[in-house]
Amino acid sequence: MRTSTSETLRALIEAEARRAGFEAVAVTRPDAIPLARARLAEFVADGFHGQMEWIAETLQRRAEPSTLWPEVRSIIVLAMNYGPDRDPRDILAKPDRGAISVYAQNRDYHDVMKGRLKEIAGKIVAKAGGDVRVFVDTAPVMEKPLAEAAGLGWQGKHTNLVSRAHGSWLFLGTIFTTAELEPDQAEIDHCGSCRACLDACPTDAFPAPYRLDARRCISYLTIENKGPIPREFREKIGNRIYGCDDCLAACPWNKFASAASEAKLAARADLREPSLSQLLALDDPAFRAFFSGSPVKRIGRDRFIRNVLIAAGNSGDASLAAIVRGLLGDAAPLVRGAAIWALSRLLCEREFGELAATASKSEMDAVVREEWLAAPAHPATAD
Repeated sequence: MRTSTSETLRALIEAEARRAGFEAVAVTRPDAIPLARARLAEFVADGFHGQMEWIAETLQRRAEPSTLWPEVRSIIVLAMNYGPDRDPRDILAKPDRGAISVYAQNRDYHDVMKGRLKEIAGKIVAKAGGDVRVFVDTAPVMEKPLAEAAGLGWQGKHTNLVSRAHGSWLFLGTIFTTAELEPDQAEIDHCGSCRACLDACPTDAFPAPYRLDARRCISYLTIENKGPIPREFREKIGNRIYGCDDCLAACPWNKFASAASEAKLAARADLREPSLSQLLALDDPAFRAFFSGSPVKRIGRDRFIRNVLIAAGNSGDASLAAIVRGLLGDAAPLVRGAAIWALSRLLCEREFGELAATASKSEMDAVVREEWLAAPAHPATAD
C-alpha cells in the first residue's frame, strides 16, 4: 500500500518535533475554532483583559487564523513540557523568599522554542514546498483553542490547556503552513465536577468556570499591570513576585506530569527561591544581569521591585525594613509607593508615623503621596 504525500509529511513533522524536544504535536484547520470569536469578544466586553489593549485591538485576527494569514491551510500545534520537579506551592510557606512562576525560572521559552519551530518549518518546506509561518505567543494567535481543536488537551476551568499525558505544564507554539494535512480529532473536556483550580485562586479571579478576570489574576497583577498593585490584592499576593502557579498546580491531572527534560527550561538554582533581601538590592544593571535570558527581564526593574516590595510587606520580617526604607528615595514613583506600603507593615505604628510625618513632605508625585495617606501601620506591628 503506497503512503500518501500527506502521511509522509506528517511522519516527518512528528519525527522532527521529537528531535527538537517537543512532547506532543497535532494538526488542526484554520477554521476549527468557530466559538473563539464570541468568547474572546465577551472577555473584552467585560473588561477582563485589563490593560492588555492589544487583545481588543487584534480580536478579529486572533479569532480567525486565516485573517492573520489568508494562505494558511493547516495549523500544526506543538507542545513542550516545562513541568517542575517539585510542587511550586512549597515556597509559599517561606515568606522571606520570592516565588517566581515555574515558567520563568530559566530561559525565556520564546527563545527556546522559536528557533526549533523554524527548523521544523524549514524541513516542511524542503519536503513539500509551499510556505510557512511560525508563532510562539507573540502574534495574535489563540494557541489554547487551537491546541484543543488539534487534540493536544482541553481548556480547563482555569482557561489553561490541560493534557491527560502532561497535566498543566505545556508551552505551545504553532506552525501555519500552506500544506494540506489531515487534521486530528479535537479533545473533549475532562474536568468533570472538579473545581480545584477555581478554589485555589488567592484572589478569586474566576467569576465562573472557564472564565478569567485577568484584572484579579496575580500573574496579570505582577506582570502586565504597569501601575501600583491595587490595595485589595496586596496581602493576597503573599510572596509571589512574578506570576502565580496556584491554579495550574492544583489540577489533579498533574499526577501524570513529569519534570521538564529540556535543560533550558529546568529551574535555575538561584531562581528557585531567591531571598527578598537580595532582590531588593538590585539596581537596573544588576537586575538586567541577574535576569539575563529570563522572561522576568521583560517587565523591567521598577515593576519587579514593586512586586518584591509587596512580598517584603507580607513577610513579617522586620530586618527588611532598612533596605526597604532606602527605596523611599528611589527614582521610580512605582518603587517609592510600594516601599511605603511595605514599611507600613514592617515598622511599628509609632515609627511609621514619625517617618510619614517627615518623608511625605518631600514627595512630589501625587500617587505616591496618596500611599502615605492610605497606609496606616499594620495592626500586627502597632505599639
